[in-house]
Amino acid sequence: MENTGKVTQNFIKNIVDSDLKSGKHKSVITRFPPEPNGYLHIGHAKSICLNFGLALDYKGRCHLRFDDTNPEKEEEEYVESIKRDVKWLGFDWNPHEYYASDYFQKLFDYACDLIKMDKAFVDELTSEDMRKYRGNLSEPGKESPFRNRPIEESLDLFIKMRNGEFPDGKYTLRAKIDMSSPNINMRDPAIYRIKRAHHQRTGDDWPIYPMYDYAHPISDALETITHSICTLEFEDHRPLYDWILETLKTPSHPQQIEFARLNLEYTVMSKRKLLRLVEEKLVDGWDDPRLPTISGMRRRGYTAKSIRNFSERIGVTKKDSVISITTLEHAIREDLELTCPRAFGVLKPLKITITNYPQDKVEEISASFHPKDESFGKRNIPFSNEIFIESEDFMENPPADYFRLSPGKSVRLRFAYVITCDEVIKNNSGEVVELKCRYHQETFAGAKTPEFKHVKGIIHWVCAKNAHSVQVRLYDRLFLVVNPGEGKNDFIEDINPKSLEIVTAKVEPSLKNVKPLERYQFERMGYFILDEDGIFNRIITLRDKP
Repeated sequence: MENTGKVTQNFIKNIVDSDLKSGKHKSVITRFPPEPNGYLHIGHAKSICLNFGLALDYKGRCHLRFDDTNPEKEEEEYVESIKRDVKWLGFDWNPHEYYASDYFQKLFDYACDLIKMDKAFVDELTSEDMRKYRGNLSEPGKESPFRNRPIEESLDLFIKMRNGEFPDGKYTLRAKIDMSSPNINMRDPAIYRIKRAHHQRTGDDWPIYPMYDYAHPISDALETITHSICTLEFEDHRPLYDWILETLKTPSHPQQIEFARLNLEYTVMSKRKLLRLVEEKLVDGWDDPRLPTISGMRRRGYTAKSIRNFSERIGVTKKDSVISITTLEHAIREDLELTCPRAFGVLKPLKITITNYPQDKVEEISASFHPKDESFGKRNIPFSNEIFIESEDFMENPPADYFRLSPGKSVRLRFAYVITCDEVIKNNSGEVVELKCRYHQETFAGAKTPEFKHVKGIIHWVCAKNAHSVQVRLYDRLFLVVNPGEGKNDFIEDINPKSLEIVTAKVEPSLKNVKPLERYQFERMGYFILDEDGIFNRIITLRDKP
């Protein structure tokens, strides 16, 4: 497979290089371990590019492993969406698709071993009492009164838990480590709980489920992962990761390495917050193009290459930071600039009647599909005495630095003629509904005459007699502020009420037979993609939002 995810040199690659040079590892095996409880977002994309990219760079492999240990929140829909997203980004796990549930029996057996070693016990404290006993950062915890339960009794209770003989919450299996540890994660953490929840793969076979901090290191070890890469919030969990593997003396001991997660301006990436946006119908599902989900970005028209380039550009560090949204937008524009054909599309049409152009004449004007790449070919744009321009390209009382159309002023129509505005027609409400203009035949195709050599404004247009009407969704940022929710009671307060506007646009005839998922640049207006539902989505404007 082509290396689509090259990873620039960083501290993780330095570790990998050292491990290979020392002979600690002969190959590189990474894993991407999503929990199937929601759709993946741009933060996951960074992790996907890192894990799969490392495997490709070192000619190793990357496993796709679903952390399906919390069945109440997990669905097959999420599993399929995750696989679709990883493949769209350009990566493949080949035969290496795994699930934590593949190891449920082995995880149970290992838990029994911990009990037999007196390294785990069955506790009867409620979850509330367990929190009270745990202590805090300034005070040590205190041991559960059930901590010294006889090994045989704990083992018997744990087997009965497995057999479904107790109600939910009655017992918990906890590791026996150190209640005075300065690291709260080491204070006898829970590793199994009773939970009667139907599992999408194992059905009702298991009334108990392992905790993530227990299942994750063992799953890594069973798959002989060499470098277990995760985000910084798991740094304090690494001692527990190592304790479990060292105590159980697993055949392999992967190295957990943490890196800074992706934080992006004007965005929320908490699954809880994204789920709320979806469930409260504040957006149109997980693939709403305003969301930072990979499926939303794909539907919006972002390219996989641009996401990979963005991930490479922001790099991999140990320090948390917030990435400017313009960095992502630049990566999108950079790719679309090279790959999108051009066309004329008028989003908010204002009609112009050219009074001195023959009424029965339609002229075909040849124009390139791409100004810098002849391989895109050419198209013919019809021109007549009736055209549409953008309403914002006309101003009745313009400032001095306004170079578009206004009463008595001239502007150049791209690929066509200079026109001069003679008359403004308004409706009963005082709104401008039509302009009467003259064209100047001698100015065709950019020709400069003495009279019009100083015309600075160049605008796009569409022939009214041949225009094709299309629906267009104009997307803007979903949130109005850099850090949604900061200083507010609820992040919902920062939603942009104008994040979506739907308009009926007029486009040139070459766009009449566009196929779904094809992208175009509407000259001067931005990049657009035809959605599966037949509506154009604006991918991004041509310039950064001020």
